[in-house]
Amino acid sequence: MKVLHVHRIGGIGGSERHLLTLLPALAERGVDVSFLGLDDTSRAPDPFYKALAVPYERLPAPRDLDVRLALAVRRATRQADLVHTHLVHADVYGALGSRRLVSTKHNDDPFRAGAFRYVERALARRAAKIVAITSALARFQVERVGLPAEKVEVVHYGLDELPAPWGTNESDPVEADAQVLLAISRLEPQKGLDVAVRALPLIRASHPKAVLVVLGEGPQRAELSALARELEVPVHLLGRVPDVASWLRRAEILVHPARWEGFGLALLEAMLASKPVVATNVSSIPEIVSDGETGLLVAPDDPDALAAAVNRVLGAPGEYGERAFARARTEFSVEKMANRTLGIYETALGGTGLTV
Repeated sequence: MKVLHVHRIGGIGGSERHLLTLLPALAERGVDVSFLGLDDTSRAPDPFYKALAVPYERLPAPRDLDVRLALAVRRATRQADLVHTHLVHADVYGALGSRRLVSTKHNDDPFRAGAFRYVERALARRAAKIVAITSALARFQVERVGLPAEKVEVVHYGLDELPAPWGTNESDPVEADAQVLLAISRLEPQKGLDVAVRALPLIRASHPKAVLVVLGEGPQRAELSALARELEVPVHLLGRVPDVASWLRRAEILVHPARWEGFGLALLEAMLASKPVVATNVSSIPEIVSDGETGLLVAPDDPDALAAAVNRVLGAPGEYGERAFARARTEFSVEKMANRTLGIYETALGGTGLTV
């Protein structure tokens, strides 16, 4: 079985980290798996390929619409028994030449339920199976986008260990005795980091050594910095760092105030680091974080509620972290993810005579 995964690459976010785990796990199970990267040359695609452990081909994809890219993708997909696409660009280009298609939906971005839903429905007609990474996302795809329920299957992300470092972190301005509230996400409105900044004065009223450390880049950097200065709170926007695991170990809590979320791989990483999670009760997050057991969930866009939950955990951390670790290992393993994906491939190729 030759399976080609296709994804537009501009850095290493949640879906990219997912592929870095899934692809070698499929190869270990006998799948002839390879990767086709559509490189967003305005960003930073190279680190992804340095970490990729399966054969790959790269195509420049500087524009959203590109006829030459469409032709190149079509040529690249012809030799695969099955093409597995991820996110919008890969879905559109990968559908053009694939003989058998599987598409993974990674987020419930509201634009998908608008006019773009007609594109999604057209692409779904080409797909043998559609993978949703959570049950909440599956409901979104069926109820709001209008995809056929019989084609949609749920496969959670799986992770067995913290991300390996690709270098050494630079020195940072965070004081050694600070209580680190860690956020790992892109700096964009979806992630609700502005809510975390607004919650910080209330948190520091009870825990004056609390600081917010954010790992990630994005268009809200200047806005978040200005808000932190206005509120006179310590917010450290460290960008992409080579050793995320060291920050997870250093943190007291992972804070994830997203307004919507496909999965939130940072949640799972924090759980593997035995850290409590304070997050919003939206989208898929309740499937990952068990409220009151592995962390606390609050309403979105509510700095007061977020601050109260953080203060509660800082004041009485209890066994949140230990229970989080146990849940991550039992419910979200790489083995479960890979085996479930392999089963979907076998179903999608049913009747073709192709096997692993």
